Amino acid sequence: MYDVIVVGGGHAGTEAAAASARRGANTLLISHDRRQIGAMSCNPAIGGLGKGHIVREVDAFDGLIGRAADAAAIHYRMLNRSKGAAVQGPRVQADRRLYAAAIQTMLTRQPSLTIIEGDVESLAFRGQSAVGVVLANDVTIEGRTVVLATGTFLGGRLFRGDERHEGGRIGERPARKLAEQLRALALPLERLKTGTPPRIDGRTIDWARLEEQQSDLDGWTMSPMTERRLLPQVACAISRTNAATHDIIRGGLDRSPLFGGAIGGQGPRYCPSIEDKVHRFGDRDGHQVFLEPEGLDDATVYPNGLSTSLPSDVQAALIRSIDGLEHARIMMPGYAVEYDFLDPRALDARLALQAIPGVYCAGQLNGTTGYEEAAGQGLIAGLNAAAEARDLQPCILDRASSYTGVMIDDLVLQGVTEPYRMLTARAEFRLSLRADNAETRLGSIAKTLDCIGADRVEHQQRRGEQRKQVQDLLSEQRTASDLARIDIQVAQDGSRRTLHEWLRIPTVALSAVLSEVDKQADKAVLDEIVEDARYAPYLERQAEEVARMRDEEAVALPDALDFRAVPGLSNEMIDRLCAAQPTSLGAASRIRGVTPAALSAIYLYAQRRAA
Repeated sequence: MYDVIVVGGGHAGTEAAAASARRGANTLLISHDRRQIGAMSCNPAIGGLGKGHIVREVDAFDGLIGRAADAAAIHYRMLNRSKGAAVQGPRVQADRRLYAAAIQTMLTRQPSLTIIEGDVESLAFRGQSAVGVVLANDVTIEGRTVVLATGTFLGGRLFRGDERHEGGRIGERPARKLAEQLRALALPLERLKTGTPPRIDGRTIDWARLEEQQSDLDGWTMSPMTERRLLPQVACAISRTNAATHDIIRGGLDRSPLFGGAIGGQGPRYCPSIEDKVHRFGDRDGHQVFLEPEGLDDATVYPNGLSTSLPSDVQAALIRSIDGLEHARIMMPGYAVEYDFLDPRALDARLALQAIPGVYCAGQLNGTTGYEEAAGQGLIAGLNAAAEARDLQPCILDRASSYTGVMIDDLVLQGVTEPYRMLTARAEFRLSLRADNAETRLGSIAKTLDCIGADRVEHQQRRGEQRKQVQDLLSEQRTASDLARIDIQVAQDGSRRTLHEWLRIPTVALSAVLSEVDKQADKAVLDEIVEDARYAPYLERQAEEVARMRDEEAVALPDALDFRAVPGLSNEMIDRLCAAQPTSLGAASRIRGVTPAALSAIYLYAQRRAA
């Protein structure tokens, strides 16, 4: 018997399997096709705004995605570089083949992890609890817990013009019988939609006519465990749709499954299809298209921004209407995928399915979109499935600790009406949840959960020692006159501050107040300390909000509280509270539409019930 069985080898499944095994659980990963484990189904990129934060957080727990991104990175770009560090997002373009190879290599080297090929057709039960899975060949594999990470394969259907196929990805069969079983169990399943653009032969693109976008030169990496960039860097390019493109798209809408009613699932708001963009934003004269190479020895180019399910001939025409793509050849037309997802309000903060003991869910199955969101959920589901199987401490992250905690809290409390995508704006404590300080925020938690390897422990210890050494030096006090004597220009107001406090002033450089400080610590550590100083005044104010949130979180609400019996709640509030079933006053406060007056009523009602 296995401790944990993980179903699905995508970004959620691979992180779940690796996280479970790192906690010492005897883990089995089951995939349709071993060769497709770790495949990048859509765009060849990892990270971005909000998403890059999650990658760094998963990496702090010794996850796979950050190191695999570096192993395959052919283009690094820090998004929002002109803004503050809190909202900057690290993003890399990855060589698809090298990324999957890196994931597969790390998994095969992971102790306590077994990988097999197979089609999971159903969960196996003993009473009301799941005790394993049943494969298509009628073999039952027993497990103490099961993590479902089915991606877009659960009841997946593919659409391109009039074409219809079953599958979760082009050329790959769906998990149809598993979907039927979950529906028969009366789980809250609905449909969502996502899509992908056509792939273009880069040798047929007129690159000389396009705006070039070079990789960043400053040498940062996605994981601090990656000491340097490993691969040659390539440039991306930018083009734009135009009036002719839009006319071609409008002319094909009558053949679009999205507009013809064949697709019923809601698509992602922040990554809509090109036909949806043209329909919704008809006044725009064009939409940007980012041409992203898919590999060092692969001519395929991903035209980011052109997701579509239009017929192949319409796709060919619209591509050739774009500047620089007049002679471009499509290697694979784009398509849309509609698939089953589980209302995530059926889960708890561990990502455990409340209706079926022993089952955890992660990734697009929970209504999210994106590799990074899937990886973050996979990490948490894997850690907690192992915890249940081996009677270990669970991993529950809150909104003040991480973007991963924000995402899970949003999902299990609010549910989704469209594919959920992480954005920096979703995190109310984002000033302290920077991408550069993920390891500082979460490293001690990861160590306590015993889910990191010896190399990571050594790295954390060295990093901690460097931080302390520099912070001790920055605790020394200096006057404005002292700074003036070393040519640092600040207001001569007679003030005396610590060097750390002086760093709050943008014109005060760390190297100026501490000569040869670069010999004391790594550049990443020094950069983080400077940002800590810059944000310190705001973080001090934010600390009060965090403390208030955690105080409210400590006020538990009774199980299965009947919110209909609470005086003064509107029908809308009652519906949302009953669907979410918050376990604390803090959780109730974060449900959309619940007012401070309603919170007081809930608190008083719960107190009377407890008396």
